[in-house]
Amino acid sequence: MTTQAIELKASDLNAQGGVFCPNKLADMKLWNSHPKVYLDVGHSGEAKCPYCGTVYRLKAGETVSHGH
Repeated sequence: MTTQAIELKASDLNAQGGVFCPNKLADMKLWNSHPKVYLDVGHSGEAKCPYCGTVYRLKAGETVSHGH
C-alpha cells in the first residue's frame, strides 16, 4: 500500500473538488483494492482514505475554484 501522500493538481479533482480511491495516481490495481470511495480534497486541501490510509493532498500553490 501507499505510504506517502499523493500530491494532486487542481485539475486532478472532479467538479466537486474530490477524487476516488483507489486511484490510478496512487499506482493501485483497481481489481484487488478496496471498494471505491469518494474523498473531498477540495474543501480542506487533504483527505485520507478510510480503507487503505492513502492521503491525497493538493500540491503547494494549487487552488480549487468553488464557483456556483
